[in-house]
Amino acid sequence: MSDHVRLLCMRHAESENVVARTAGALPDARLTPAGHEQAARAARRLAGEGVTNVYASTALRARHTAEIVGRALGLGTVVTLEGLTEMHAGRLEGAAGAAARLLVLETLRSWIVDGDLDAAAGDGEDGHAVTARTVAALTSIAAAHPGATVAVVGHVASLTTGLNALCGLRGRVWGAPLPHAVPFAVEWDGRSWRCETWPG
Repeated sequence: MSDHVRLLCMRHAESENVVARTAGALPDARLTPAGHEQAARAARRLAGEGVTNVYASTALRARHTAEIVGRALGLGTVVTLEGLTEMHAGRLEGAAGAAARLLVLETLRSWIVDGDLDAAAGDGEDGHAVTARTVAALTSIAAAHPGATVAVVGHVASLTTGLNALCGLRGRVWGAPLPHAVPFAVEWDGRSWRCETWPG
């Protein structure tokens, strides 16, 4: 069997925390009505791709996105991985002010563009922690499904950070944040990773 694996990665569909513009992992934020529609559209995009499994972060918005996709594709239980969760913002968790959002954005830019993984949003996770757990999660998925195509639902900061480490995206993705529930392919050929054109 070939080691070639396709991970069809996507950010979760629109959720309450996005509409409220709050920062952090926020594991209990739910999808909005628009988010449910976005997840259904993602499922239609994935029809015919041969998806065999669906993974998601443990956050409710990611799980619900993945469950909508999985049901539409006739697949079984969604597998959740803690490593796919969004960056934790420490004392800024749940903050809705412009200053908190700017600090989170500047932290992510430091990780992606500057390669400064020591940066953190306040007392939240630094880039080393987010990179390590996201890369470990994606690598474990690829190792578990040689020759397969797998859907993965995660979050804008953690997915971008992990995929930057695997594919060397750097400034190519800055200014083009992941849209909601738009799948794109990441490939592992048994030796190296390759990310297709970043969606935007």
